[in-house]
Amino acid sequence: MANPAPPTKYTVGLVQMAMSADPDANLQQAVAKVAEAAARGARLVCLPELFRSRYFAQTEDAAVFDLAEPVPGPSTDALGKVAKQAGVVVIAPVFERRAPGLYHNSAVVIDADGRVVGIYRKMHIPDDPAYYEKFYFTPGDLGFRAFDTRVGRIGTLVCWDQWYPEAARLTALQGAHILFYPTAIGWHPGEKATHGAGQLDAWRTVQRGHAIANGCYVAAVNRVGLERPGGGGGGGDGIEFWGSSFLADPFGALVAEAPQDREAILLADVDLARIEEVRRGWPFLRDRRIDAYAGIDSRFLDQA
Repeated sequence: MANPAPPTKYTVGLVQMAMSADPDANLQQAVAKVAEAAARGARLVCLPELFRSRYFAQTEDAAVFDLAEPVPGPSTDALGKVAKQAGVVVIAPVFERRAPGLYHNSAVVIDADGRVVGIYRKMHIPDDPAYYEKFYFTPGDLGFRAFDTRVGRIGTLVCWDQWYPEAARLTALQGAHILFYPTAIGWHPGEKATHGAGQLDAWRTVQRGHAIANGCYVAAVNRVGLERPGGGGGGGDGIEFWGSSFLADPFGALVAEAPQDREAILLADVDLARIEEVRRGWPFLRDRRIDAYAGIDSRFLDQA
């Protein structure tokens, strides 16, 4: 039996969570929140980056590799079951163990029948104070990808990718009508009073810009809560994750936004007719000049 045609309008559920120190409890909470979002009308549910644990990259600790799992594995199995039971598409970020000693920060797309339809492996890996991800993650080897699901063709990137317009453009050009960014981002507590408002605004603004430049929806899904590093070195006072998960429409307008300081299941509507409307009036995909891209990176690096 052929799958039904994708809907022209549907509801997304963005799960903004606070994480405990217990990976199994976090997974159980995620399953419950996916089911709740579906019961409230969501057809696609996205979880935050690395939702099974607290944000461990505040320090470099080889023991943390024990948290990684294969795909398919425990997280995708549990979320595949709830996806099938509830009839929803699920975006499941995982700490992926691809092979012995080889790990990725990945997002797995699970269709509404519980089947894994694809994996995106985070392409841009940060190495900043309290974000020591290069210690843990190999850069993605699959490129930027879009996936066909029960709700249509979607794209997923991961956190640090959100600062790069190339990532959004290349995913949108593959036909994704919405870009999802599972995320773990927040303030260093000592900087919040001075820089906090500007940092949050920059994060929100750059992603709204991706929506405008590509004429598509953009969803960012963050965690909340203050998380201090489990070991010594580098983490300081921890990170206060700023929540603020949101959905922006194809002209960058905020459709819905979650609070900064508490958990939430943010429900928001996607209307594919809005993409057509915006792109007809603001044809940024039509007028791009990819012929001018060649050689730009190498020339820039030669001058740096």
